[in-house]
Amino acid sequence: MKLGFVKGLNNKIRVIQRSVYGYRNEEYMRLKILTAFLPKK
Repeated sequence: MKLGFVKGLNNKIRVIQRSVYGYRNEEYMRLKILTAFLPKK
């Protein structure tokens, strides 16, 4: 795996974490991260 690919994934996860900051439900955050990586139709 290329380092740039991994950095991109980490950055995407950080952006999602910032957008859901303040929500108490960790399951909601986990689902947001998982759905961000689903293949687009």
